[in-house]
Amino acid sequence: MKLIIAVIQDKDSHRLLDALADKEFKTTKLSTTGGFLKEGNTTLMIGCDDEAVDEALDIIKNKSSHREQMVAPISPMGGTADSYIPRPINIEVGGATVFVVPVDSFFQF
Repeated sequence: MKLIIAVIQDKDSHRLLDALADKEFKTTKLSTTGGFLKEGNTTLMIGCDDEAVDEALDIIKNKSSHREQMVAPISPMGGTADSYIPRPINIEVGGATVFVVPVDSFFQF
């Protein structure tokens, strides 16, 4: 048995949860925050048999889209704010960060 931990953007969560439910993957959704942009994201925990890991990873990959987002850079520390002119930049966001870990024991009470 494996535990898949997938961190995705909130914008992808409903579409991904629906696709996982269609294939009868039992999923726990956690609201989390972090990363470069300090924005909210969603962490999914999916317990599955070893044979189902590849199918779950394919679903996650196909339903977690990449997109570009404009962000304003953080002002430099130690510099003067008067001379700093922030220019928004495009960065790529989205996709998924996924961990697959072995499960030694599983209990459901």
